[in-house]
This record gives sequence, C-alpha cells and structure tokens, in this order.
Amino acid sequence: MNKKERLKAKIEEFAKEDMCVAFSGGVDSGLLLKMACEASSHTGKKVYAVTMDTVLHPQADIEAAKAVAKETGAEHIVIHINELTDAGIKNNPRERCYLCKKALYTKMKELAREKNISVLIDGTNEDDLHVYRPGLKAVRELGVHTPLADCKMTKKEVRELAGEYGISVAERPSSPCLTTRLPYGAEIDLTLLEKVDRGEEYLRSLGFGDVRLRVHGTILRLEIDPEDFPRVLEKREEILLNLKEVGCPYITLDIEGFRSGSMDI
Repeated sequence: MNKKERLKAKIEEFAKEDMCVAFSGGVDSGLLLKMACEASSHTGKKVYAVTMDTVLHPQADIEAAKAVAKETGAEHIVIHINELTDAGIKNNPRERCYLCKKALYTKMKELAREKNISVLIDGTNEDDLHVYRPGLKAVRELGVHTPLADCKMTKKEVRELAGEYGISVAERPSSPCLTTRLPYGAEIDLTLLEKVDRGEEYLRSLGFGDVRLRVHGTILRLEIDPEDFPRVLEKREEILLNLKEVGCPYITLDIEGFRSGSMDI
C-alpha cells in the first residue's frame, strides 16, 4: 500500500470506535478530521473535533477551526485554557512546548474519559519528527495516536491530499503558538503577543503568506519569504507605521527570510 492507502486504512481502523481529534483548524488536523468523519459515516461512530481556545494561539485559529469543523460535520468542542497558569510557562522555558502540550492534551484526555473514548489522534506529520518538537514527548506519554507521522506523510503530502479532499485550509500557512515569537527565557507578555498577532494579521492582509514577527527586546525582526522582499520595501512606510504599534522602536527585515522554528537555537 502507498502512504495514502495506509493512512486511510489506519483511520478506518480507528473509526470502529468513537474518537477525539485534536483539532487546531490547520491542514494536518483538518485532513485527519475529514478522513475520520468519512470513515465514521460507515461505522456509525462519533467523531469529536476538540479545539483548545488558549491565550497563546492566534484568535484566527479558532474561527478557522469552527469553519472546518462545520465542513466535515464533526461535533466541535472548544475547551478554554490558560497555559500560563495551567502549564506553568510564564518565563518561556525551553521545555515550554512539552509542558504546554501536556496540559492541553491532559484536558482532552479528561474529556475523552468522560465520553468513554479511548482513541485520540493528532496531526503530527513526518516533518515534525525531524525538527525540535519537545511537545511530541507529551503526545507519546499520553497515548495520543499520530497517524500522519506513522504513515510518514510529509507536510507537502498532507497539503496535496487535503487539496484532493477539498479541505478549505489545504494551503493555509502554519500558525504556531505565539510564544515562538519570543526567545526562551523571556517573560511572556500577553499584551505584547496580542500586538504581534495583530501585526502578523495585518501583513497577511497585504497578501504575504509565511510571516513571523520575532521580538528581541527593543527589536522587532520580520521574517518573510525572500521573494516578497521587494513588496515589503515598496510598502515600507505603511508597514513601518503599522508595526510600530507593537511597541518596539527598531524594526528589521531578516535577510535570511522566513524559516519555521528560527527561535529554536
């Protein structure tokens, strides 16, 4: 069997029982949710899309999750959580991702236990296994299944398959936790991160895809795809005026361009 066939078979096996899908509203979990709902339509079992409404994720994620859950027909459950207090990550420790994922998925597991559900799946893909992802330790500790990674599906392959299924977020850029915009050890300031979130949304509204605003004290570092550099310079004054709202007196364009996980060094 090829990867797509193996993934379909794995999801069909899970669909013999009710299941919870850790659902962020992104392409990875969106694909799993779509496939789970299709498989469960033949078994009569329930699929719960479990989304964490947290203080450290962009609010646009919640709206995207609601829209995709509606597309698939899954029962959507939103759990509200404050990671700063529940996971103890106020000072952005290096193990932040592990502590946060442990807190979030423990909440999901409690929900699953209430509903007598033993199958929990999340959207970890093959690429995630080859970069710094301390949260994977928590996923394994809590017994959450990772079918995309198990079938060695890369992000590119996930997007292609999501496109075949007609999922609306097939090309949606990744949207990681906002604390990835801060260096490890920096105190997490929610007001600052809200401003960073608005700044990134503004840049996306201009048509820029992959965007990150990284904060280094008084410096705001803009990561964007190198092919978009000319457009950034064309709109320099407008962009500067808007990004000054974040509160950093110095704004720089990182000539290395956008790269996921650039703070993980």
